[in-house]
Amino acid sequence: MVNAPPPFIPGAFVGAEHHYRARVYFEDTDLSGIVYHANYLRYMERARSDMLRIAGIDQRAAMDAGDGSWAVTDLTIKYRSPARLDNDLLVVSTVEAVRGASVIIAQRILRGTDTLTGETLTDGRVTAAFLSPEGRPRRQPAGWADRFTAIMNGEKIPC
Repeated sequence: MVNAPPPFIPGAFVGAEHHYRARVYFEDTDLSGIVYHANYLRYMERARSDMLRIAGIDQRAAMDAGDGSWAVTDLTIKYRSPARLDNDLLVVSTVEAVRGASVIIAQRILRGTDTLTGETLTDGRVTAAFLSPEGRPRRQPAGWADRFTAIMNGEKIPC
């Protein structure tokens, strides 16, 4: 019998929200132990990627099939308080709007693992467009908009 830790599951849906856990490591910080500003975008990107994976949106298959890929076309971020070395973080993502070729996702990063008691460190809003291999906007693959709409409405995701 092999003793191994249970698999790490960083993200899950809680109603209409996707929750993604992260920890601040030394490599994420500057010399004062505060998270470098660009690393908040990394946490947000990982959370969005995890959300899509759990929802059954296979980005790799779309790229391999020559359908296209997602690209961030607009981003706003508000820094409220710094994350620090060894903090537990929770990235909460919600789908705000679904369009034929794009989706708008609001994200916030909290210190702690509870949305009720966690301190909001960062708020962001991302527009991601689905682009053809030539870099032009194109409709999302069949079914993806339905999955995003289900997420937005807090429905069970059809996987």
